Amino acid sequence: MSDHEAARVLRVEGRVLVGPDDVRDGLWAVGGRVTYERPPGADGADVVTGWVLPGLVDAHCHVGLDHHGAVDAATSEKQALDDRAAGALLLRDAGSPADTRWIDDREDLPKIIRAGRHIARPRRYTRNYAHEIEPGDLVAYVAREARRGDGWVKLVGDWIDREVGDLTACWPRREVEEAIAEAHRLGARVTAHCFAEDALVDLVEAGIDCVEHATGLTEDTIPLFAERGVAIVPTLVNIATFPELARGGEAKYPRWSAHMRRLHERRYDTVRAAYDAGVPVFVGTDAGGVLAHGLVADEVAELVRAGIPPLEALSATAWGARAWLGRPGLEEGAPADLVVYDEDPRADVRVLAAPRHIVLNGRVVG
Repeated sequence: MSDHEAARVLRVEGRVLVGPDDVRDGLWAVGGRVTYERPPGADGADVVTGWVLPGLVDAHCHVGLDHHGAVDAATSEKQALDDRAAGALLLRDAGSPADTRWIDDREDLPKIIRAGRHIARPRRYTRNYAHEIEPGDLVAYVAREARRGDGWVKLVGDWIDREVGDLTACWPRREVEEAIAEAHRLGARVTAHCFAEDALVDLVEAGIDCVEHATGLTEDTIPLFAERGVAIVPTLVNIATFPELARGGEAKYPRWSAHMRRLHERRYDTVRAAYDAGVPVFVGTDAGGVLAHGLVADEVAELVRAGIPPLEALSATAWGARAWLGRPGLEEGAPADLVVYDEDPRADVRVLAAPRHIVLNGRVVG
């Protein structure tokens, strides 16, 4: 860091939500880091004012991916900038075939926690997205992606089986157990795409750490998730597309289409039941495949619509999400990544849709 960068000071005035009940009167960003002690040079600092949250978390998105597969650097940059404009400054990239490591060198772009590339069965996922492998290769590929990622690995746990005409589990129990154990040995957590019911028990009992979408949760499996502390990222803004998907597949796969409609119809009840049982719930949008980036506020609103208390929905994209991912919020010495709003987002999460200022590494970038 240059002397100029080290000396850079920003004053943030107003109400700083360090935690749900930890509200402080302002902070400074010095050399890109948070401090609550008045620094030298504070008199000449630039000032932003308002209600302050740590940079929001989108815990399921895909930078470097669109519906065709990997995208170029310019498109990846636009995706990251759209997330930034929405206040999402920490992204868990839940699978991408693109190399986005160059983003780590950009102080003006969100920080990314990568899960490597999806791991799927042949012809059992969206084309050009995943490593498509047989079960006998699962452990080796999980080890590979654990080494390439940032502490996460992403499996495709279920997908439509064209011979059956419906969603079915992708992996045998023994291979899943061995693969998750190998990921944990290498220090990585494992998550899985799961729409349906069938794969969930094997994945959870095998030691999985998180399930994406989790629309197939039932009164039988929710207690298992709660007991094991397995988190879910419901991606409700993506689940909203299920009726359209069902219409498109009706003629060829009527059983699958009916299943997708049932999962969609009970989506809010499923999420609320999981939350009520003590299952950790976090915000993720599934942006980057078909959906646009920058939908984090919409997903928080969807969690509230599902019946999660507003403060808990806010935590699922702020304090709680950052703690779950092992990244700091607005404590002393943390990166000064924050979002400033005109009103208290604890009172109404719809405030998240209109950030006044975006600050990354102590710089006002939006």
